[in-house]
Amino acid sequence: MFKGFTMNMLGMAAINTLAAAALTLGIPATVESAAARQENTQPASPIVHYRSAEVNGLNIFYREAGPKDAPTVLLLHGFPSSSFQYRNLIPVLAARYHVIAPDYPGFGRSSAPDHTAFAYTFTHLTDVVDAFLDQIDVKSYTLYIQDYGAPVGLRLALRHPERVTGLIVQNGNAYKDGIQDFWKPVEDLWADPTAANRNVLRKVLTPELTKWQYLNGVKDPTRVDPDTWMHDQTLLDRPGNDQIQLDLFYDYRTNVALYPEFQAFFRARKPPTLIVWGANDAIFPAAGAKAYLRDNPQAELHLIDSGHFALEDKADEIVPLIQDFLGRTLPNR
Repeated sequence: MFKGFTMNMLGMAAINTLAAAALTLGIPATVESAAARQENTQPASPIVHYRSAEVNGLNIFYREAGPKDAPTVLLLHGFPSSSFQYRNLIPVLAARYHVIAPDYPGFGRSSAPDHTAFAYTFTHLTDVVDAFLDQIDVKSYTLYIQDYGAPVGLRLALRHPERVTGLIVQNGNAYKDGIQDFWKPVEDLWADPTAANRNVLRKVLTPELTKWQYLNGVKDPTRVDPDTWMHDQTLLDRPGNDQIQLDLFYDYRTNVALYPEFQAFFRARKPPTLIVWGANDAIFPAAGAKAYLRDNPQAELHLIDSGHFALEDKADEIVPLIQDFLGRTLPNR
């Protein structure tokens, strides 16, 4: 034991001597204390928190990251996904911004009450997101809207136009130009809401169609994580979730009815807008992206060689565009 102790003492003495000699000779010391190393070590990436809030009797799950005193970026997900779709984007943006991504009722890890007990309409989803934002004291935000995120986010914009600091639109429709062939069976349900027309849409809830939504229009499928459609399908397959989604398919007609109001918002407010749109999307084709320029000609449009969930395979193109846009339109903390 004493021999080891002596060797340790000799070793420390040697280290101290080397450090002193280095300082004398003007050579940077290579020996650093554990405390100094800990002080200089920064996290490899911002920490993401996985939280829940009770809103109107519902448990609303959300992902949060970044400094709370920084400008907020609100990420609103599409169908059939959840905040999971932003799992890779959140830590990238959180280096400079406060990032929030909630799951709507009936999606992800949020409460999913039976459709007979909770009205699954886009107005009601917006009510919950609106109350959620008030509860966590978020008063302004850049909206990132994709798919269902567009009608939810743009309803928020109509309610609180002063809160919107900008828009990032990724395959989130607000024009009839974007409602084409894919929507024919849904339009049949809107026109004639029979059980037969409702049941036709069950095919959209199948594993084949969920996977198709991620891979259609994608040139290199190996860039898309298969966990995406497996994650979504697991949640779609929960008992009763089919009725939730079918209710929302029918209610989507109310979004189309609001398109003129959304467009009036674009004309009147002209929020800074970045459009990064998967050009090969069969659900919301590129015509829906180009239409935004009619009401906000200053919007920046980038058609990406991808499909509906373009962020999954083309993040290397999209993320730099988002970072540049936010850097120009939001104040530094």
